[in-house]
Amino acid sequence: MPEPIHRLLDIMALLRDPERGCPWDVEQTFATIAPHTIEEAYEVADAIERDDLDALKDELGDLLLQVVFHAQMAGELGAFRFDDVVEAICDKLIRRHPHVFGDTKIDDAAAQTRAWEQQKALERKAKAAAASSTPESALDGVLSALPALTRALKLQKRAALVGFDWPDAHSAFAKMAEESGELAAEMDIGADHDRLEDELGDLLFTCVNVARKLDVTPETALRRANAKFERRFREIEVLLAEESGRTLDEMEALWQRAKASERSG
Repeated sequence: MPEPIHRLLDIMALLRDPERGCPWDVEQTFATIAPHTIEEAYEVADAIERDDLDALKDELGDLLLQVVFHAQMAGELGAFRFDDVVEAICDKLIRRHPHVFGDTKIDDAAAQTRAWEQQKALERKAKAAAASSTPESALDGVLSALPALTRALKLQKRAALVGFDWPDAHSAFAKMAEESGELAAEMDIGADHDRLEDELGDLLFTCVNVARKLDVTPETALRRANAKFERRFREIEVLLAEESGRTLDEMEALWQRAKASERSG
């Protein structure tokens, strides 16, 4: 019996076979599969957040399938195969960990993070030089297709590497308060949609800055806030089902009750 990874590769190859394969799998492209890849990554994160290891095992398998799917399509085009993907990541890991696979000495995790970023910067510089004549930027390689919160965090981290950063969380928080005031001022004068969107974007960007300075991942923080809202709202729904005609003030009181109950529990 073949090793599990070879079995998976064989299954994927058969699914993509034009004559014997699955019609849906055969007609897929990189573009049509990409959204599924992103979705599977989020489902992995969800299983981790729920501390469900059985689900994590399944979701990691689904995510691995996405890698195999893309590699199979690339192999059909003669671009690269799954083994090439594995070799590339092995080489990258060895290259970026000279303190493990070489003679370089790293004192602690913070020093390793700095060394990692320096190595990535060198790789980006070499890639940019080979690809185009566009002026080099510290922001090179931060993909525009990333979720906005994630991209904001990456942009800010890159800018911080060259000294463009707030000195501490309090300074970032003061900027967030300033941006909040600017949004409120635009609301007061009845600004148009584009202006409001622009100011709200600035506020969200500074929220990410505050999160970064507090060593909080903004995506994780917002996911926790979403889960908290869902828990409390569901509790309110149960209470509302007992009688009708609740006013907004009454619903707010129920919200505060659910909030207090959660904290005391």
